[in-house]
Amino acid sequence: MQCACGASPKTLEVGDGSGYLSYPDAQEELGAGPQPDVLAENNLVFPTWGDAGLSDGANFEPSATSPARDSAAGQVDYITSDHLGRPRYVGPAGDVGAVEGQGVSGSGGDIPAPEKPLLKEFMGINGHFTFKPELYRQVGRLVRNYHNVNWDVRQPGDPVTVPVCVNGVNWKTDVYGPWAMAGYETDICIQFSGFKADTANYEKFWRGQEAWCYGYGRSMATSFGPSGRDRLCTSIEIGNEPGGKFDPAIYQMVFEQVAKGIRDGDPRVKILTPAVHARAANDYVQDLRGIYAQPEILPLYDVINLHTYAEIERADASASPWNRSYPEDPSIGYLEVVDEAIAWRDQNAPGKQVWITEFGYDACTPGAMGHREEWSLKLDWQGFNDLQQAQYLVRSVFAFAERDVQRAYIYYYDDADSASVHGSSGLTRNFEPKASFWAVKQLYDLLGEYRFKRVVTNRPGELLVHAFEHGGDPRRVIWVAWSPTGTRTHEKEGHVPREFDATLTGLPARPSRAVGMATAEGIPPAIEFEAMAPSSIRLRIGESPVYIVMGE
Repeated sequence: MQCACGASPKTLEVGDGSGYLSYPDAQEELGAGPQPDVLAENNLVFPTWGDAGLSDGANFEPSATSPARDSAAGQVDYITSDHLGRPRYVGPAGDVGAVEGQGVSGSGGDIPAPEKPLLKEFMGINGHFTFKPELYRQVGRLVRNYHNVNWDVRQPGDPVTVPVCVNGVNWKTDVYGPWAMAGYETDICIQFSGFKADTANYEKFWRGQEAWCYGYGRSMATSFGPSGRDRLCTSIEIGNEPGGKFDPAIYQMVFEQVAKGIRDGDPRVKILTPAVHARAANDYVQDLRGIYAQPEILPLYDVINLHTYAEIERADASASPWNRSYPEDPSIGYLEVVDEAIAWRDQNAPGKQVWITEFGYDACTPGAMGHREEWSLKLDWQGFNDLQQAQYLVRSVFAFAERDVQRAYIYYYDDADSASVHGSSGLTRNFEPKASFWAVKQLYDLLGEYRFKRVVTNRPGELLVHAFEHGGDPRRVIWVAWSPTGTRTHEKEGHVPREFDATLTGLPARPSRAVGMATAEGIPPAIEFEAMAPSSIRLRIGESPVYIVMGE
């Protein structure tokens, strides 16, 4: 038996086979350790992970469909009574006390995958100081911010005064407060700018700063965490892209102490690793199999944090290091690094979530290409056109939603039309919507209340069809179909997008409509289709996704 917090389990008897303890008059501590006055009957024991319905196997957090349905870590608004009908939160109450086995229906097996998130709980965007909540709320309600330590203090060791920064910014009134007022849930990414490996003698900033790192983490959690009065964030990343150049021993100290401070400051904050891959480190990502596999570090984080870009391996030193491809290109590692991290998680850290906090595509104007400078000019940097950026972003969301990934944040919110890597990744250009803005808005509006259900068709290089099901009504289904083909940044001139007539079979209902991908404001294009039989249609498919709506 595995207890909820590692305490030694008691020998328990389940009275009626329902999973509930049959000790109605007992004053017991169970599973979560000594808890005076906790009623044992409120603390549930389940035979398997599947029966418990956990969304987080590391912290024993029940999902919304769990028989427990709330957590000792904090109250959940929609739970008003316990399983015996008594008012909830009147006094201390137990939850998932223990799980007796690892299997889904007995012994053996892995922790079952939690229910897929709704798309509105999955899609996020990367923002920063100039982020405009009212504009970008059209494309989602999850935002990630780059929180620079060198805004907070001049150097590690200085007094921490968050939310007020030494540069005059007030994170509460200038950034996180307005975002929260607009309905955003914020993920804070702590960036060690000015104090990391690209700074000369950076090690000096961190020597002897264990107590400061702990205090900084605690201050961040108490100032911004969900248990505080303002509830300005729900998750914190300890580092953005420290990469393999940052001394591992020093970084482990920083990560460990900041994480402990966050845990003590607000245990409800989800803690993320910095950008990692389950492969050798490079200048931008760390090796997940290193620091984050160590027994003393595993309990200190909740989420494995991935950055992935559709990079093409350089053929030689003269080739651009910034060439990119379409999402489904089988020759690149864009999706492979996600699958590797999930496989590593399943084997070594079951129960932890996987988030993709950066993915994106550049698209600048022809005019900007005429002003390339320095390395962008020397190495012939290329981006995609606006339509391709829109196509590949939306198709990336579908690829990630298919996998055991809980969130995916688009990089970036805005750009200044710079012909350089990440210089034109915005959904807006100087805060004017690009085609990708309207495509992502349509995705959010149309599928926000839906979750990925299954892959209907997967013919590599020919046809992909995904099914999404409404979270509140399984009769409402949307299929999305597209050609998983495209081009590469340095080969896009002359690319002829693939189009073909396809017959889709096995539809659960007659479609009420089919719509193409939006690329401008207004009503998206209607797609004509022909009913071939009660459960099949014929229509034109291309590299822009088509939404086939049923059950409206």
